[in-house]
Amino acid sequence: MIASLRGTLLSKSPTELLVDVNGVGYAVSIPLSTFEKIGETGSVATLLTYLHVREDALQLYGFTTEEERNLFKLLISVSGIGPRMAQSILSGISASDLTNYISEGNHFALTRIPGIGRKIAERLVVELREKIGKMEMPTSLPPASSASQTSIRSEALLALASLGFNRSLAESALRAAINEMNGKDTTVEQLIKTALRYTSSK
Repeated sequence: MIASLRGTLLSKSPTELLVDVNGVGYAVSIPLSTFEKIGETGSVATLLTYLHVREDALQLYGFTTEEERNLFKLLISVSGIGPRMAQSILSGISASDLTNYISEGNHFALTRIPGIGRKIAERLVVELREKIGKMEMPTSLPPASSASQTSIRSEALLALASLGFNRSLAESALRAAINEMNGKDTTVEQLIKTALRYTSSK
């Protein structure tokens, strides 16, 4: 089991990192919150990881806090939620908000998270409410600067495509999100979270 990685960050996108650990390059899928906190390419990156094993593939998922990794593991334990969907959920809402909604049994708020319908929201509360209360406090890793404003739109489009949305829908959602922000500076994470609201309404 690969529980953590520490090495040189070779490349980064809103949904995936490439980390060199003693000459071995690890591709790591990440939620948006990790993208915002991780360092720039060439820096030393430390990630808490979860190795998802399938018959035809091994996939690493990375996080900057223990809270997010624990939430990811809880999410994929719920029937109907796989690793990609869990990654998308954690990209659309903060870990603290997600735990609060589940703990409070707030089904309505949960259904506003991209990818979660009424049935899954009810399942999350039933299956995870008690477990959420036993979660450990988050372990934070060093924060880092966000991507430059000039590359935010293209990185957001790439992220939405990586999360499974077709290009037409992704572009439409991004246009709506940019219009909502009315020209204000933003981060990749904020732009994608806003765009995800529009994809879920399609």
